[in-house]
Amino acid sequence: MRDFSVQYAEAGNDPVATARILGRFTNENKASLAILNTDFERRSLDPYFISLQTSDNKRITLLLSSEGMTASDVPSGLRAGEELVADGIYMDEQDTLMQPVALQSDEPRPESGLARVKGIITELVLPENQEFNPFYANTRIDEALTDWRNADSSDMEQRVSAGDTLISEWNDDWSGIPYLRILVPIVDEQGKPEGYAFALASLQPLGEAVGMLQRYFVYLAPVIGIVLLLLSFVYSRMVSRPLIRLSRTSSRMAALDFTPDEGRAIRSHDEFGELSRNLDTLGHNLDAALRKLSETNTELEHEVEEKVRAEELRKELIANISHELKTPLGIVKGFAEGLQDDVAADKRERYLQLIVGETDRMNALIMDMLQLSRFEAKAIKLKTENLDIAVHVRSLLDSLTEQIESRHLKVRLIGESRLRVIADPRRIDQVLINLLSNAVRHAREAGEIRISLRRLDSEIAEIVIENDGEPIPKDDLERIWEQFYRAERSRDRRLGGTGLGLAIVKHILELHDSDYEVVNTEKGVAFRFTLREASLVEQEREDDE
Repeated sequence: MRDFSVQYAEAGNDPVATARILGRFTNENKASLAILNTDFERRSLDPYFISLQTSDNKRITLLLSSEGMTASDVPSGLRAGEELVADGIYMDEQDTLMQPVALQSDEPRPESGLARVKGIITELVLPENQEFNPFYANTRIDEALTDWRNADSSDMEQRVSAGDTLISEWNDDWSGIPYLRILVPIVDEQGKPEGYAFALASLQPLGEAVGMLQRYFVYLAPVIGIVLLLLSFVYSRMVSRPLIRLSRTSSRMAALDFTPDEGRAIRSHDEFGELSRNLDTLGHNLDAALRKLSETNTELEHEVEEKVRAEELRKELIANISHELKTPLGIVKGFAEGLQDDVAADKRERYLQLIVGETDRMNALIMDMLQLSRFEAKAIKLKTENLDIAVHVRSLLDSLTEQIESRHLKVRLIGESRLRVIADPRRIDQVLINLLSNAVRHAREAGEIRISLRRLDSEIAEIVIENDGEPIPKDDLERIWEQFYRAERSRDRRLGGTGLGLAIVKHILELHDSDYEVVNTEKGVAFRFTLREASLVEQEREDDE
């Protein structure tokens, strides 16, 4: 109503604009409407109209009066763009406004005193679900307005003059239908009241709807309750299910289980889905960090173990060196003091030989230590050649003939009579002489030494040196390659070993990428190692040379 009052004031005295505003308001709000002057007297209204465009491009507006026409006088189904013939009376000097008397007349000519116009409908506002003949509606508006003024005339006039909107209810005594009364002032540009808009709308549809709801509330309430319970259950499941999944994910992460749970991932695009994806990303990153930390920790533990072991080896090396040098130095000192004391002439030569022998032993130990330190520092580079390992074995056995014969040992070569390999001749001779001399020293008196040379496949050759003797204790098999490690300390010194030979052998074999081991056999101990066999082309080239 307030918007209507503003639009009505803006329309001013334009009858077409006024009719357009009045007609649309009554149609849209299903209400009866009256315009009052400042004395609360009704003004004449023409709320509906039809605009025609004639053949000579003249625009004529048919104002459908509330007083002279009924709903049956207006043809049904009129639409913009259709042709219409109207008989009526012109209301202005320019013949643009007509008060129609008959629409779509079948008479060949209009009645006396009436003008006829024919044209195309360009615009129309007609009643929709309203009483077109407003006689009863006008009477009802008059009764409602009179009753309102009689009940509270002074207060109503004072309030509406102040610009207030008045609203009240009223019951029609004749029909018993309740109505809503609304009175709104219409002000001009200076803000002064120039009239009032009074609307009367039936409350019967609303009352019927409320009554219907009250009658069926008993039946609707349980249904509504069940529907609400179902909706609340579904909604709670929608909310609780992702929360439960997120709770399970957080519980797994609290237990340091960061593996993604693909079957329970939330795929929605809302906040729950985003939180689930962030938790998965966090779990993945934490899992990767934990794995990396675990690997680093393992490496650190290994490094610590290596450092502890290196420290133990260092201490053991110092102890071994001290032990190895202390005894020969003591012997040398004793014999030197004997020479100083001018021992018998027949003993001097023997003392000098013993001093030279112990000096040679210390020199050999120091040389082995220097060589071992070079291997551990990776300062040794191999100079590999294509060589016949069988020839080297036989040559070295010849150099040990005296020791072999003194212990009445038998030597037996098994396998290939020729076996060419790729190796450093000088270093591989160190390996062979060390293993052969160990086999001779620790062999049983009148026992046998077996040397096996054979091909494992087209690329690998195997050398095994086995003797008949006492087996090595099981706990010492792995540590036998360590420097100065002895299974029997007294036996080593008696047999002339320095305790570094097998450690040097280990480094040389590792430089050759060899697979090596020591095992106890039924008769004694066997040392085994492998070398890369020379290719057929290299053998042929060597033979040609």
